[in-house]
Amino acid sequence: MIKLTGIADEAGASLDVQIQAHQELGWDSIESRGVEIDGVKGNLHEIPDAVFEKVVARLAEKNMKISGFGSLIGNWAKKITDDFSITEAEIGRAIPRMQRLGAKLIRVMSYAVCKDEGGKDLDEQFAPERIKRMIEINKRFADAGLTVVHENCMNWGGMSPTYVQRMAEAVPGMKWVFDTGNPVFIDNRDKPGHKQDAWEMYQAIKPFMAHVHVKDGIWDKTKNDAVYTFPGEGEGQTERIMKDLVETGYEGYISIEPHVAVVFHGAGAADDLSPEQKAKEQYDSYVKYGRMLESMLKRLGAKLG
Repeated sequence: MIKLTGIADEAGASLDVQIQAHQELGWDSIESRGVEIDGVKGNLHEIPDAVFEKVVARLAEKNMKISGFGSLIGNWAKKITDDFSITEAEIGRAIPRMQRLGAKLIRVMSYAVCKDEGGKDLDEQFAPERIKRMIEINKRFADAGLTVVHENCMNWGGMSPTYVQRMAEAVPGMKWVFDTGNPVFIDNRDKPGHKQDAWEMYQAIKPFMAHVHVKDGIWDKTKNDAVYTFPGEGEGQTERIMKDLVETGYEGYISIEPHVAVVFHGAGAADDLSPEQKAKEQYDSYVKYGRMLESMLKRLGAKLG
């Protein structure tokens, strides 16, 4: 049985907007990353305790669950040279909050790729330190009965299929989340000068996969950037991957991360709109995205829960 969820801050910053979007889609859970309630905004494991309690109460009031945490742990903005105490503090805040909300999955990464001032990969990537940290991160959550899922994003473990294999072998038992859209814009270190191939990365991650993110896009060489599309309309091979998930009996969550109206990491397609127009575009595109993915999965014969 496949269950649909979504990284809801892409529908809107407000928790109420996020809940509304998921209820409109008929989904009973949110993969929570950033939330805003009563004017306070932040990642779910970073907001103040009093604000977190308001989030818990609002979710209960609206009968909305949290399927997982989109954490900041080791993400694309975190340097491997930063002190590990930063990560330890994030872990210490995340675990009790996950347990309070009944969330079982937490998305992590293996820290940003080390680059020079020109944006080229450095030879020194501190691989032993990354592996040491990922072993500890995975152990801390596993000891609490929680599942770490490492994402194929802009981090050491996501640099190519070879790096996936190296990380998987070095941290046995750690699970992964495969994101269909990330290969579109990430360099393939196994094939210099090329972007990754989504199907190839999917095959590398599949043996360790416990969660799926769906986004899609095309690489625009003139912009030297990705242009995000609705599912199945880009180079993420989304439909091919969804078909394989259905045919091989994948059971778990598939989470939408559209990036269509507004890109979480920075400038997006809606930058020229007024705040009100932008919010509406963001919300509407999120709901449309969810409906398109649900329709695709049903057409492919998926049993949705």
